[in-house]
Amino acid sequence: MRYSCRTCSANANYLSAQELLVDYRLATNVTERTHYQIIWLLVTRKTPLEVAHVTGYSRTWIYQLVKRYNKWGTKSLGDERRHNQGQEAILTDLQQAQLWQVLCEQSPDCGLWNGRKLADWLSELTGKR
Repeated sequence: MRYSCRTCSANANYLSAQELLVDYRLATNVTERTHYQIIWLLVTRKTPLEVAHVTGYSRTWIYQLVKRYNKWGTKSLGDERRHNQGQEAILTDLQQAQLWQVLCEQSPDCGLWNGRKLADWLSELTGKR
């Protein structure tokens, strides 16, 4: 038997409350576990406000999670930041190797390296401030 929560659209297929509970208890990732808990609580007829009090998530975030769950199912639960590519590296592999080599030597003024000296050296290397 399939269940739906009050916040979920009637057309989507959902895991049963029992299946959600099992997945919630088996989840090893904290974020994924909390997301399963949120959906499970909603399926068991808790209001979004009650779920917000229990989990510490805002109602706005709970609605966003339900929207994701409605669209993509259980694969949308969990930490989606793993899909972020991140920013491109400032230095190439060759430049990083050069930096490592330079840091193993003395600074240009024969003193210790500090942030200012390193920033100046990097500016020369990359042509950027």
